Amino acid sequence: MSSSGAAGQPKPLLVLGSSLGVAVERLWAPVLPLLGDRYHVLGWDLPGHGRTHHDGSAGSFRVADLASAVVELAARRGTPGLPAYYAGVSLGGATGLQAAADHPGAFAAVALVCSAAVLGTPEAWTQRAVTVRAQGTPALVEGSAARWFAPGFADREPQVAGGLLHDLAHEVDDEGYAACCEALAAYDLSDRLGEVTDPVLVLNGAADQVVPPAAAEQVASGVADGRAVILPGVGHQAPVEDPTGTAEALLAFCR
Repeated sequence: MSSSGAAGQPKPLLVLGSSLGVAVERLWAPVLPLLGDRYHVLGWDLPGHGRTHHDGSAGSFRVADLASAVVELAARRGTPGLPAYYAGVSLGGATGLQAAADHPGAFAAVALVCSAAVLGTPEAWTQRAVTVRAQGTPALVEGSAARWFAPGFADREPQVAGGLLHDLAHEVDDEGYAACCEALAAYDLSDRLGEVTDPVLVLNGAADQVVPPAAAEQVASGVADGRAVILPGVGHQAPVEDPTGTAEALLAFCR
């Protein structure tokens, strides 16, 4: 996913990352028109997701490896002299926080969307990896439908919710998803928040079952320059549940 803003005009770079089980293009598409022409937008997919679904190159990796790859991508695709920003959802957000901890200054600001310093428990992620390798990602659809969205959203927006769940069942490689689970099992930056000096926005949904608002507040208060914004009536997929609120928070923060 790439969008260059106004033709011929150099723009600051905005790198977007996605949630586990969802292609970046599907998740962020509702937000892009609301960002105007302010940024050169570049999306990246998790291993085994979206445009990387069929490349068979997931292997084993850590969130730190994803962060290093994203920092390298931003360095290649950004415009010298202009800032680069980062925003990611869930595992994509964890990647941004890891980048801020490991590569300070690589981004002018980092936004964690529906994400935190630790996500779930190692035991739960390890078990989910086992489930996916045995049964495939379709086995996760029912549980994800319950966790991903605020109550009533899927009834109001069945095509939007159904599109994300379709991606999970049919557009995500089983091994890539399992490898992401194992990376999350080892991810915990709770003890490193004090090292983060980049400005950090933590944008969470009030109805997020996966990452409750208290987790957002923990990150915002733990880093040197943090701000928490809670979107009412939003679950774990803020860019599709509240595109306007997500865009406004990003624009205000990066500005």
